[in-house]
Amino acid sequence: MPERTLQTVRDLRRSNRSLLLRRLYFGGPLSRQDLIHTTSLSAASVSNVVADLVDDGLVVEAGALESEGGRPRILLRVNSSALHVVGVDVGETRVRVELFDLDLERQAGTDLPLDAGGFTAPEVVTRIRAGLEAVTGAAAPDGPALLGIGIGVPGVVQHSPDAVVHGQTNGWDGVPLERLLHEFTDLPIFIDNGAVTMGQAEMWFGAGRGTRNTVVTLIGSGVGASVVTAGSPYRGSTSSAGEWGHTTVRVDGRRCRCGSRGCLEAYIGAESVIARYLEIADDPAVRDAADEESALAALLARTDSAAAREVLDDTAVHIGAGVANLINLFNPERIVIGGWAGLMLGSALLPRIRETAREYALHHPFSQTRITLGDLGPDAVTRGAATLPVARFLAAGGTRSRAGAQAAPASGH
Repeated sequence: MPERTLQTVRDLRRSNRSLLLRRLYFGGPLSRQDLIHTTSLSAASVSNVVADLVDDGLVVEAGALESEGGRPRILLRVNSSALHVVGVDVGETRVRVELFDLDLERQAGTDLPLDAGGFTAPEVVTRIRAGLEAVTGAAAPDGPALLGIGIGVPGVVQHSPDAVVHGQTNGWDGVPLERLLHEFTDLPIFIDNGAVTMGQAEMWFGAGRGTRNTVVTLIGSGVGASVVTAGSPYRGSTSSAGEWGHTTVRVDGRRCRCGSRGCLEAYIGAESVIARYLEIADDPAVRDAADEESALAALLARTDSAAAREVLDDTAVHIGAGVANLINLFNPERIVIGGWAGLMLGSALLPRIRETAREYALHHPFSQTRITLGDLGPDAVTRGAATLPVARFLAAGGTRSRAGAQAAPASGH
């Protein structure tokens, strides 16, 4: 009985710390009175927990508000400089590694290109290691400790218990990525699908904030989505939900990188858009571009080319039809178009995308859905990856994870 009572008290304390930390993280700065009014905790509990968090250096004062007829109310906020966190975006052409504070403000970063055909586990691990050394080396030696490393990857991520990645389009079949990374670091590692991490970033800080039912799409070389229902991503029975790019839009259509035909990705993924254009136009500016981003930018600049207009309009139609399918299936409040290619294409084609979605979606759910671009730019996956260790940290009431802890499920707030 004493052991059970001790465990219950410890769990209650952690739960209360988590509740207040999350309120301050997402809604701060707030006063103690605000925390009492917006939680189920008593004044004594709030006072005691806040005192613990201040003593631990996780919460600091953030000024004061004058009150009518009483003492000023002291405002509190999470101490953003208490810890650092690393976010990693494993793309198909490069690995981006960034160092953030607890508020996920960027402190340092580096991009490490992958050679053509270099999307292999050893190449990716080598670049993650180099990036980690670069961004942590840029930090002050006596600066904040590292909370952990969050990593967004293309493909399906399963935890059994270590993270294993399945990526059919790039030849990854059960790659034990977490184990490979722990060969050179003892830091806690959190791995999830890149679209899911980007979705969490947009839900926390960007275009999805304030919603509970939203689909955040990622259009890059490949295509994916994070389907957020009741504030949490829908994962399916084996964590492969959200493979929007591999829904069929044309029976016996173009060959997709996954091996099937007619997938949405074969019409709107950057690699496919560029390939379709070059099939009908020998354009050196696009053909000889240094990378996919440069090639897509050159294609979008070809406003005087009938071939370019044809391919881009067809791309907008396919994106719009894909968005309509999401509206009809999930009835979201909002659909956010993100990913580096999604932002480039959306900036030029959003009116046509919305028009097509309206044509193909059911009228009432379409009227309730807002279609918009992501707010966080092309590094949203990196920032989203950094939310993974932060989410675990908040859920644990400010207790740091052990090395090797598996990723906490992404969730809204």
